[in-house]
Amino acid sequence: MTTTSLKLPEALKQRATQAAQQMGISPHAFMVSAIEQAATATEQRARFIGDAQHARREMIETAKGFDADDVHAYLRAKVSGENATKPKARSWHA
Repeated sequence: MTTTSLKLPEALKQRATQAAQQMGISPHAFMVSAIEQAATATEQRARFIGDAQHARREMIETAKGFDADDVHAYLRAKVSGENATKPKARSWHA
């Protein structure tokens, strides 16, 4: 494990220390966890954007997409534990 020096404004350091105490962990563990959560969120966002861009390119290339009402109904059924048939892609060009 490497050591990194982190300069924090005093008010932020106090907030982190108080939050760590409330969680029953050390300020160091709190800061490591906060950085890990931020890194994970950034990675997830990048994957989400990449997936969305890929889906957009595929939709433009194939001229097919999914009706939002069909997708919403499918998701509602899945969340409710019902058997659901996946929506079918349809042509969206006139």
